[in-house]
Amino acid sequence: MSVELNHTIVHCRDKRESAQFLADLLDLTVGAEWGPFIPVVLANGVTLDFATAPTEAIAPQHYAFLISEAQFDTAFARVQELGIEYFADPHGRYPGEINRNDGGRGVYFPDPSGHGLELITRPYGG
Repeated sequence: MSVELNHTIVHCRDKRESAQFLADLLDLTVGAEWGPFIPVVLANGVTLDFATAPTEAIAPQHYAFLISEAQFDTAFARVQELGIEYFADPHGRYPGEINRNDGGRGVYFPDPSGHGLELITRPYGG
């Protein structure tokens, strides 16, 4: 059997808020609560299992999503409508800009718990 990522736990301040934020942004479905988790399933079957954790226990992580150009247009418009600060780079040196790396488009912005989200339309090196 090949090795595949099946799921990862995303610690956040409010599991419902964070799961719904991502689902709304990327037109995904929030799954049924299961124990301490609320899942959001991605197209490749990987599940992000959101779990509420104390704020001091949340270590900001980075989550990058490869999406189509049309999905980028929709998601980026939502980021702008929500007034979320965004950047062309992961270090925040280019606020209010997107990048055009590898012939695609990309943008970085925070989720409600401070995790760094990235949307790209081309994989790195592609």
